[in-house]
Amino acid sequence: MTRYERVKTAMAHKTPDRTPSCIHLAGDGQQAYFERLYERYVTGDLRDKQRAGLISYSNAIYYGMGNHVLPVGCPWWGWKDLPPEYGCEEAPGFLPKTVGYGSYDRFAEEVRNLKEHTDAYVLVTIWGSHFEKANFARGIENFLADLAGEPEYAQELLDFIIHKNLVMLENIVNIPGIDGILLGSDWGSQRDLLMSPATWRGMIRPGEEKEYKIIRDAGLDVWIHSCGDIRKIMPDLYEMGIDALNPVQPECMDIHELKDRYGDRITFWGGISTQRTLPYGTPKEVRREALDIAGYMGRDGGYILAPSQEIQADVPYENLCALIEAARE
Repeated sequence: MTRYERVKTAMAHKTPDRTPSCIHLAGDGQQAYFERLYERYVTGDLRDKQRAGLISYSNAIYYGMGNHVLPVGCPWWGWKDLPPEYGCEEAPGFLPKTVGYGSYDRFAEEVRNLKEHTDAYVLVTIWGSHFEKANFARGIENFLADLAGEPEYAQELLDFIIHKNLVMLENIVNIPGIDGILLGSDWGSQRDLLMSPATWRGMIRPGEEKEYKIIRDAGLDVWIHSCGDIRKIMPDLYEMGIDALNPVQPECMDIHELKDRYGDRITFWGGISTQRTLPYGTPKEVRREALDIAGYMGRDGGYILAPSQEIQADVPYENLCALIEAARE
C-alpha cells in the first residue's frame, strides 16, 4: 500500500497493512530538533527533491520521518488593524476590516509537487477557521462574554467569518491534488466545553455545517481540530459526518470510550500524551504507549498514530525518536 492508500483505508474503517501516522512539531520543537531530524531521516532522493525546491524543508523532514499525511497551508484571510474597541469588554457596534494573504499559484504548485513527488495524503490545514477567528478579534474572555451577554453581535461576527471562509474555501477546494481540509477551532478546555452545548449547537454548528458541505461536495475529506474535552458535542460531530478528529487528548477525554462509541464513523488522529508520557516518560514508555494506543484505536482502521498535540521542545529528542520509530513499524 502507498501512504495515501493506508490513510484512505483507515478512514474507510478498514484495516490497512500498517497503521498510518502523522507526527508534527510545534515551532519551538522545530527549532530544537529539525536539523537533527533532517540529518537522520532526509536522505538520498528525498534530499535531492528538497534541495531542488520540489518539497519544502519541513515536509521533507515529515515525509522522511514516515508521516503518511503532509500538511499544506493555503491562502486565507485575517483581521486588519483591529481598532482598540475590539479589546474592550463592551461589544463593539461594527465589524472589523480584513485582509487576504497568500498566493494561489504557489499553493497549487506546492500541492502538485507533493502529489508528483511523494505518495502521501495531502491535507490543507486551516488552524484558525471559525470560533477561534472570533476570539482572535475580541480576545477569548470578551468573546465568551459576547456569546452569553451580546448574542446578536456574537452571531453577526460569526456569520461574517463564515461568509469570508466560504468564499476562500470555494477558491481552494477545486485545486487538483488536495485530499482533505482541516478546520481548526478550539471548543474545549481540559475539563469541558468553553460554552454550553446549546450555544454551540445554536451559534457554532450551523456555520460549521456550511463549511463541511463545501468540502464534502468537492469530494474531499473533512478534518476537524479542537483541543480539550468536547464529549458533549461528539454526537453532533458524528451526526454531521466529519471524517477525522484531532488531537484527541487522553488527559481530557477517555480515548477508548471515543473509539468504542464513535470509531465506526470518525477517524481519530492523535491520542499519545504530550502532557505526561512524551515529556516525562522514558523512550521505552513512549514506545509502549504508542503501540498500545495504535493497537486499540486502530482496530478496524479509523486511527492515525500521532501525539495529542504537536511536539514541543520539552519532549526529549530520544523520546521523539522512540515515537517516530514505533510509528515506522
